[in-house]
Amino acid sequence: MKFFIDTANLDQIREAQDLGVLDGVTTNPSLMAKEGITGKDNIFKHYRKICDIVDGDVSAEVISTDYEGIIREGEELAELHEQIIVKVPMIKDGIKAIKYFSDKGIKTNCTLVFSAGQALLAAKAGATYVSPFIGRLDDISTDGLNLISEIRLIYDNYEFETQILAASVRHTMHVIDCAKLGADVMTGPLSSIEGLLKHPLTDIGLAKFLEDYNKGN
Repeated sequence: MKFFIDTANLDQIREAQDLGVLDGVTTNPSLMAKEGITGKDNIFKHYRKICDIVDGDVSAEVISTDYEGIIREGEELAELHEQIIVKVPMIKDGIKAIKYFSDKGIKTNCTLVFSAGQALLAAKAGATYVSPFIGRLDDISTDGLNLISEIRLIYDNYEFETQILAASVRHTMHVIDCAKLGADVMTGPLSSIEGLLKHPLTDIGLAKFLEDYNKGN
């Protein structure tokens, strides 16, 4: 399972990279704005900085919602760096654009996916990644993890190569549950990854080891 971090914060990206388990980064306009990154030139520079930190894929989202605009923006983003994955919304023109990018050898991430049918269309169009938003489904009392299970079954049935990128991961148990269900990738905050480190028995055991060692010193 690949671990992506969902942020535009360079310090957090570096921290996750230093941990040695980071496989990529996902971002969106809201995350950029949160870091005070606005304007096309500044956003493009920031994407390049992220690519300089991480070794894996970096999802960069288009803003346009029409076919021509998505194509234009996507090609500009893809030219920024070989690690850039063009993030395209799950809309009609988005699917058409994903097919275009797929034919051109440009990798894509179909975002804002909330149903198995949407995920099926994304795979048919040749998306590299599909991003079901499990946390946002949970927010409206819908089982986000069940969506991961449905997509996994469909993709396995037909041997689609599109990777399931579990998005809107909110906490550590989301990570564990997605891994159990066979999600190819998870993306979430740094805390969801670092939470995997923690267990009270580890802390108790380490404290005991250190206590016993120090008795002889």
